[in-house]
Amino acid sequence: MNRSTMKLKELRVSRTLADLDARGRRILLYTCCLSVFIVSMDGYAVSVALPDIGESLGADVSQLQWVISAYALSTAGFLILAGSVADRVGRRRVFQFGLSLFTLGSLLSSLAPTVEILITARVLQGLGGSMLNPVALSIISNTFTDAGARARALGIWSSVIGISMALGPPIGGLLVDLVSWRAVFWLNIPIAVAAIILAARFIPESRAATHRRLDPPGQVLMILFLAGLNIGLIQGGALGWTHPFVLGAFLVAATAIMSFIWWENRATEPLLAPAFFRSRTFSVAVISAVLAFISTTGILFSITLFLQNTRGLTPMQAGLMLLPLAVMVAVSSPVSGRLVAAYGPAPSLMIAGSVMATGGLLLTFLGQDTPLWYLGLAFGVYGIGFGIVNTPITNAAVSGLPRDQSGTAAAVTSTARQGGNSLGAAIFGSILVSRIGETAGADRFDPTAAYTPLWWIVTAIGVVILLCGWSVRKFRVDTRG
Repeated sequence: MNRSTMKLKELRVSRTLADLDARGRRILLYTCCLSVFIVSMDGYAVSVALPDIGESLGADVSQLQWVISAYALSTAGFLILAGSVADRVGRRRVFQFGLSLFTLGSLLSSLAPTVEILITARVLQGLGGSMLNPVALSIISNTFTDAGARARALGIWSSVIGISMALGPPIGGLLVDLVSWRAVFWLNIPIAVAAIILAARFIPESRAATHRRLDPPGQVLMILFLAGLNIGLIQGGALGWTHPFVLGAFLVAATAIMSFIWWENRATEPLLAPAFFRSRTFSVAVISAVLAFISTTGILFSITLFLQNTRGLTPMQAGLMLLPLAVMVAVSSPVSGRLVAAYGPAPSLMIAGSVMATGGLLLTFLGQDTPLWYLGLAFGVYGIGFGIVNTPITNAAVSGLPRDQSGTAAAVTSTARQGGNSLGAAIFGSILVSRIGETAGADRFDPTAAYTPLWWIVTAIGVVILLCGWSVRKFRVDTRG
């Protein structure tokens, strides 16, 4: 038996995270990174495939919104529960179950004969996704307990997000061009299966020393709020904002969020403890996460339709046009990590907000004849801002709560991100549907005019993130992050 085989055998018999040596921790880290790789790449690849999904299944813009929002909504609705359950019953067990559900959802999505079945399969895929990133982050945080080692591990985690963003659009476009939009979902399956096998062999089971009781009323109210808000926003663009169904959806959302706040302030062990938000830095990080992902998902949803339907690009060409955005995210994320470590979250948030606003402003000048290099410039500038905003969000969340509640801590900001994802497709898609209806009857119809308000929203979100950073300029992040 050679030395390498002996080391792998030793890793397989490790019973706790503390038993792992340096090689074991690296394998654990790379296994956890596989989950964020497929989740991130799936989102960006599916965005490029949307026009072909619409053509193949006869789906309108509202239904395409649900292809994105159904996944993000089911993920956001169960993230905090997944983190709490993982801390209670075992992180590896929940991680593997999530990978299995994600794989099944991907397979069913690839086989969907109608858009309704595709949306249902995306809900299942999202349920699996809710058990991946927060649980993987919890495993990483409890494995790399040294501040420096944890920072380096989170840096690798963030870089994997950037790599998956860079690969997602061109790979998705290539698969759509050469095979079918269905192949975009096939891509997840072998990676997820490999992660399941690696987790079984090399990730020891772990649980929190203490854990909270589950909060079913809070869970139900959160889901009702997110579902009502998304239904109202998506159907508002198609049915009209004063339609009884749309108003009813918003009423459900308003009632649910008020009931949620009332209940959480009285529950013994709430799903989302109000005490979390007593930290201004943590609150700003959550708000910034929601806004940043509303903006980014909105851009990805809108720009793929713009590039393919308005500019006539192929899926592969559209994917390549998004490459500057993804590459700049990968390049700027490590820089942001160093800024946060040295100066706290404020500089990163202010810089990110400023650059995102600049990118949005550049997009407002887009037209049917705008040179492609200009689009690449605008996407690249925005990508710098989005890459910078991610790191302070993650660090503030993981270091803001006790280490044995790291699953819950990571789930809070993951929920904010996924909530932003679902709202981004809902808000931008509804405005786009409304604007297309308003401008289609004009004497000189300019399809690009329907997109202009969306880019102004991106600009405004950047300004708000800048102000969020300014509000915490006197605060520093716990060095444990």
